[in-house]
Amino acid sequence: MSKTLDLERILHKQGFGSRKLCRIMIINEEIMVNGAMCDDPDAQFGLENLNYTVKGEPWVYKEKSYLMMHKPSNYECSHKTQHHPTIYSLLPHPLVERQVQCIGRLDEDTTGLILISDDGLFIHRMSSPKHKVPKIYEVTCKHSVLQSNIHALLGGVKLIDEAETIAALDVKQISECVIHMTLAEGKYHQVKRMVAAIANRVEGLKRIQIGALKLPNDLAVGEWRWLSEGDMIKLGAEVD
Repeated sequence: MSKTLDLERILHKQGFGSRKLCRIMIINEEIMVNGAMCDDPDAQFGLENLNYTVKGEPWVYKEKSYLMMHKPSNYECSHKTQHHPTIYSLLPHPLVERQVQCIGRLDEDTTGLILISDDGLFIHRMSSPKHKVPKIYEVTCKHSVLQSNIHALLGGVKLIDEAETIAALDVKQISECVIHMTLAEGKYHQVKRMVAAIANRVEGLKRIQIGALKLPNDLAVGEWRWLSEGDMIKLGAEVD
């Protein structure tokens, strides 16, 4: 049997404000549930496949948030930014209120696929080094990338302040100056530092894949969407 909650608690859990504010919106007839107006804050609803609108905007009840975003350049992956706007400003306010977090931050000048969630177990599963979730980056270098450079990246390069050499899981040459590099770690500025170790420089960096999940071609820069069940399977995760 589907779990039920009163409408006021549902809206509060979904990030639409304090319980008092949610109660006011309901009484003011600003909420529709499954296509019907509801002005009773204490009305009970099943949570499974629950559709509702808040001030005309449609939503589907989600116990936890699992999102992907095509991160733009010049945005920071932090709630407290220093020099650039935050990527959280690109999300609807209710999701921000749910305290969603980026899973593995990208530098402000790095673009591409980023995962966002409020599920601590999922965040740990995707970010913990022991799980070794591979990430693929499209790296545009300033100078030509030679086969000897690729062999060095695969064999391991020495980074400043690192005791051991760091190796890429895979490196594919895309063009003279562009490579696809696969990493399992997430060390600080790792791609840039590895490229610097082969006497080159990163001119452009884009994360194009996490696990088996590729950045969708139809997800425009700055846009986000919910992860589907198929997406979660590609990440080796399951939604309760």
